[in-house]
Amino acid sequence: MSENVMKLGIIGVGNMGGAHANMILEGKIPGMKLAALCDTNPKKLESFKDKEGVRLFDDAEKLMDSGEVDAVLVATPHYDHTTLGAKALEKGLHVLVEKPISVHKADCERLIAAHTNEKQLFAAMFNQRTNPQYQKLRQLIQNGELGELRRVQWTITEWFRTEFYYKSGGWRATWAGEGGGVLLNQCPHQLDLWQWLFGMPSKVRSHVSLGKYHHIEVEDDVTTYMEYDNGCTGVFITTTGEAPGTNRLEVVGERGKVVIENDVFTFTRNEVPMSEFSATTESGFEKPPVWNIDIPSQGGGEQHAGILKNFANAFLKGEDLIARAEEGIHSVELGNAMLLSGLKDKTVSVPIDAAEYEALLKDKIENSTFVKETVDVSASADDFSKSF
Repeated sequence: MSENVMKLGIIGVGNMGGAHANMILEGKIPGMKLAALCDTNPKKLESFKDKEGVRLFDDAEKLMDSGEVDAVLVATPHYDHTTLGAKALEKGLHVLVEKPISVHKADCERLIAAHTNEKQLFAAMFNQRTNPQYQKLRQLIQNGELGELRRVQWTITEWFRTEFYYKSGGWRATWAGEGGGVLLNQCPHQLDLWQWLFGMPSKVRSHVSLGKYHHIEVEDDVTTYMEYDNGCTGVFITTTGEAPGTNRLEVVGERGKVVIENDVFTFTRNEVPMSEFSATTESGFEKPPVWNIDIPSQGGGEQHAGILKNFANAFLKGEDLIARAEEGIHSVELGNAMLLSGLKDKTVSVPIDAAEYEALLKDKIENSTFVKETVDVSASADDFSKSF
């Protein structure tokens, strides 16, 4: 084991894995050394052949058994997150898993069950948790500044994707290859933030459209209504078929309203909590007086680099993980609940029955008659930057 540096191996050198590898090679992650890369497609490894000190593998287990790495980052297509993550944990390696940690709740449970050694780091790439705006919102909720939550609405429709995008990989937007569409590929970060900020709902009612705007078999348009035990309600709207799109998060509590949109964080604070004002005022139409608070934007945070730095610091200095992988089951379950509700046209309770959803997904895969056209394309750095 290294004493002053974490030796990392990356399994899967596509858009994400390649970007992480280059970030480390450029010296942007103090305390972390890129020691190995693995991909079953030799073309993905060609640009790294001359990188000193980086061993290349075409088999993930060989990388794990090589003795070259302290930890692995699993950046493969989604279904392999479970099998490869569990195998690495069983071999005693520290593990960082790309989002989502698994495709469905039952696989999340299998992956988490493999983490039996508390000394092993087990983290997830939920880089949006490094965004200062979401950190500030979480602080306002947890310290009671917003009061009890009443309503949450997130419209996140900035994920516009073209037919060419979906043709760029045979695994994309298929039940067998990806396990879902916009909820599994584009929205895991927002689903993680939702549960990180507001907790898990008790009921979900979702309207899901499969291939509404694209020639795909999975969902590309979703509108979901959620209920919480305390009476709070939530609406989550997303699609890959809308341009220019919107990213607006609105959170209403007893003590006011927060809106995050276009990198602007606005807090309209009630001087008196709304229920108290309603119960005590002698006017039928008056509203509580407010303070208008503009919270300065501090940029988007360190994002992927921040998670990698945290992973290295947890290994070298004992720093607490920003995103423990065990927490990743919640965003997966929330996405599963949305799909289960929409596909079965019913309200579902949370927690969901993991076996029921796994059976539904298996049926989708086994009975798929979808024929997909693909094109041979290598994603550019610009493609990567626009994908998340």
